[in-house]
Amino acid sequence: MRVLYIATSFPEPGKGATIYTDLAEALHEAGHEITVAVSEQAKNKQYTEMKKERGFDVLRIVTGNYYDVGFIEKGITTLKIPMLMKKGIDKYLGSRKFDFILFESPPVTNAGLVAWAKKKFSCPSYLMLKDIFPQNAVDLGIIKGNSILHRYFKSKEKKLLQTADHIGAMSTANKQYVLNHNSWIKSEKMEIFPNTKKLTNSINSEGFPIRERFGIPEESCVFLFGGNMGRPQYVDLLCEVIKECKNEKDIYFLFIGRGTDRYKLELAIKEYCINNAIVIENLPRSEYEQITKECDVGLIVLDPRFTIPNYPSRILAYMEYAKPVIAATDKVTDLKEMIEKANCGEWVWSGDVHSFIKKIKEMAKSERLTQMGANGRKYLENNFNVNRSVEILEKHFEKVR
Repeated sequence: MRVLYIATSFPEPGKGATIYTDLAEALHEAGHEITVAVSEQAKNKQYTEMKKERGFDVLRIVTGNYYDVGFIEKGITTLKIPMLMKKGIDKYLGSRKFDFILFESPPVTNAGLVAWAKKKFSCPSYLMLKDIFPQNAVDLGIIKGNSILHRYFKSKEKKLLQTADHIGAMSTANKQYVLNHNSWIKSEKMEIFPNTKKLTNSINSEGFPIRERFGIPEESCVFLFGGNMGRPQYVDLLCEVIKECKNEKDIYFLFIGRGTDRYKLELAIKEYCINNAIVIENLPRSEYEQITKECDVGLIVLDPRFTIPNYPSRILAYMEYAKPVIAATDKVTDLKEMIEKANCGEWVWSGDVHSFIKKIKEMAKSERLTQMGANGRKYLENNFNVNRSVEILEKHFEKVR
């Protein structure tokens, strides 16, 4: 099957891997002809180009900065992406033939782009719904409900959902939320398309080289928070946690990543003279995988105000390396049910800082960490292997044939 994947994020080889790169690679390895057209940040690349990456063609179209920037710049880029992506696809891929279009949300402004591509290449589209916008922005107070801006993005969201021939939601709660708030969508148009990843066979660490480099005590129970540190991740809660645990000699917090709110952690560490926490901007992929092996518990944190059922993909990395998790999230996500079913960690409401701190202290002394981590790895293998995503898509490929 000839697949055009219109992407928002697609790291270059060596700079990291995501659920999206894993899926593209798995489709390629399954014998499908995949071409990726990705919106590239202006701060990463000066001009549009297409080259072979991971064994297939990747067209990187410079559109503007979207990640780790303010909301105004992010908004401007969001509006520019469809026009510039259309121009790039037409120029570099216009003469090709495709049988299937794969795309993701966010952003919600790509409906016109996808509709154009569907018409140009005469093929159906599949939306991988990874976030529910603009409601998430309303929940966080970024956009005022029923404002002009909110109504604008709601219209874009509806058009996006209408444009997709099939919609894959991350979880049962995610799917049901979309159906409940969009009564016009036929239930057969939606299905569960979980976050999945390519699994590594090497899950055990040989020594503690990264701990040694950053001065992290070998005997400490290290809690790892890896990934974006923005408004949705409720960094304020993490700040409270490290302040309350600053005298816990057997606990250490490691934060790796970028984001608009990362500075809050850096300020808290400096202001309160916290010696058992460190913030690292980024690590090469191999080193991040190594430090994940060396850590003991993975942290998941989301703002308690969310009314949409988020399902953060970062949990997959923890489960892959057999690390137990402790999640502090809103009450509507079904992530807590998954953690309970897999028996791979603990869950608390992120609005209860004291319960979160209590759970952290309990897990630091728990003798069940290894078993919970093993449970998570087994659950990942059975439910979140990237091959499951390929199988779901191939059922649609057969219908197209």
